[in-house]
Amino acid sequence: MGSQAAAPLSSSFFSSLSLVALNSSQPSKLFRQPIIPFFSVHANATSSLKSTSYHNLKLRRLKTRAALDEKDQTLSTSFLVQEEQELQTQTDPEVEESVKVLKNAAKTRKVPVAEVLSALSVIEKANVDPSTFLDTLGGSASPGRTWMLIFTAQKKLKSGKYFPLTAVQRFDAAGKRIENGVYFGSLGCLTFEGRFTWKKRILAFIFERIRVKIGLLNPLEINLGQKDDREPSTKDPFFIWFYIDEEIAVARGRSGGTAFWVRCRRITA
Repeated sequence: MGSQAAAPLSSSFFSSLSLVALNSSQPSKLFRQPIIPFFSVHANATSSLKSTSYHNLKLRRLKTRAALDEKDQTLSTSFLVQEEQELQTQTDPEVEESVKVLKNAAKTRKVPVAEVLSALSVIEKANVDPSTFLDTLGGSASPGRTWMLIFTAQKKLKSGKYFPLTAVQRFDAAGKRIENGVYFGSLGCLTFEGRFTWKKRILAFIFERIRVKIGLLNPLEINLGQKDDREPSTKDPFFIWFYIDEEIAVARGRSGGTAFWVRCRRITA
């Protein structure tokens, strides 16, 4: 079966289907495809980034003091206070501990649900600076980076669970492309591909096509009828990102549910 195009289908149907990876409740070990996480490669990434961030912060503060004369003391004080607040957020021990909880949960899937929910709550409230989020999430060149869904929580973090299937999202910051896939091992996969926009910490997206692959057969491609070139906005599905480093990412979807991902190697179906 070669690559084929089908007639455009209902947008509401595919809006729901496109978020299947965040809403499935059917656990199945059979369909969980092993993916190699980046923990072994990036074991020291977090501490290295913190050290670099703090060093850069001190340099910025020194440059600010050198550049401003006595007439600009009010501006200097305001700038330094802001920088101190950012540093306090970045090095908040509670945030650091919550990040460790999530990373352990990603490695073992044995951290109690209540502890994961608590860690997500701390991170959501921390107001971590999002200036580096997109580059970390999507890399500097196509095809971008891939992230495996580990845990999903309901609105307001009332409950949650480890995601039972292999769901992987690819973000390409250079090409502004997104791919959302659910993989069923040798049985096949279902993937959605489209474009996204980024503003501050919000990633809005529109899926343009679906690919369905069954076994060794060639994939079937379905066009979703997104022919216009309009920019995705918050009227479309979106994620609000609360935390992203080289190993994990935390975000809330348009429906209010929160999830976290671990960076992984790309799957080739």
